[in-house]
Amino acid sequence: MRFPGLIDPHVHLREPGASYKEDWSSGTAAALAGGFTQVLAMPNTQPPVVDGTTLSQVYDLAERKARCDFMQYLGAGKDNADSILACADQSAGLKLYLDQTYGPLQLGSMSEWMAHFKSWPKNLPMVAHAEGKTLAAAILIAALVDRPLHLAHLATREEVLIVRKAKERGLKVTCEVTPHHLFLTDADLSGGWGEVRPRLGSQADVDALWDNLDVIDCFATDHAPHTRTEKGSDNPPPGFPGLETALSLFLTAVHQGRLSMKDVIERMSSNVRRIFNIPEQTGTWVDVDLDMQSTLTAEGMYSKAGWTPFEGYRVHGGVHKVVLRGDVVMEDGEVLAPPGFGQRINRKNGSSEGNQ
Repeated sequence: MRFPGLIDPHVHLREPGASYKEDWSSGTAAALAGGFTQVLAMPNTQPPVVDGTTLSQVYDLAERKARCDFMQYLGAGKDNADSILACADQSAGLKLYLDQTYGPLQLGSMSEWMAHFKSWPKNLPMVAHAEGKTLAAAILIAALVDRPLHLAHLATREEVLIVRKAKERGLKVTCEVTPHHLFLTDADLSGGWGEVRPRLGSQADVDALWDNLDVIDCFATDHAPHTRTEKGSDNPPPGFPGLETALSLFLTAVHQGRLSMKDVIERMSSNVRRIFNIPEQTGTWVDVDLDMQSTLTAEGMYSKAGWTPFEGYRVHGGVHKVVLRGDVVMEDGEVLAPPGFGQRINRKNGSSEGNQ
């Protein structure tokens, strides 16, 4: 079966600053191996991407090393709400970290949030890492200033029900959920291997996400690689790799009757394009083998992480071939696109439509 090119609106490629975990070459190779032809990269790198200088530095890296198409988020800092506007239209959007996360960008006060909610252009995406009460507060502030807001990685029953109510009231909110919050619970992984933000939920949380799937606009991996050594340490950082396993997990859910093909395509392609106003890629598609059966394993994966939280999972369906702009860039597990083949995503008229 032929899918459109998939888009992951939430990846951490770790470069600059932690390229031993991942870099633009390895991370975008992992993306192609998983059927993703476009990725939007998060700004909590070292240094974080918080101004025109750091944004240009990341784009220089990506243009030399990326194998699939890409765009980079800007990070909301405590004092850059005005200065960041000069490069806003060059970014994938603005990312606000409102709860505990990996990196230095957490905003501690609502006055810091409000500065960004008021100033960031309403025609450009704003994405918030917000959990529980913070998520409810972020929706309220967005409503007060009448701006669209995209909520990253919903993880709990209360969060998805809050979003449902917000949408029923006509508020301009969209949201995403990760494979690990749909397929894993807090009982499935032990020690540092289960460390992730937001934390894995209970079975009741997982069931609520599935039961309210109509509220979920996008599937996003939140690909956040750390090495095996780090995850097995006494102070394990939060985050899971996910680019190479996501589509197979969702195709397995299709095989089981939990999702339709339309569900997968909408949440991994068309809805992402609409929310982030990403132009169609010409000559681009993914050939999916619905009958492929395999066992997920980190062995042979392109990500530098060297492990997967889905080790040993039996899946039904996988990627056979990826064609990007007319060129075969991945076939039968082998990534063929060289570093630098990826192109920066250019929005139509520099705007973002449909983030509602």
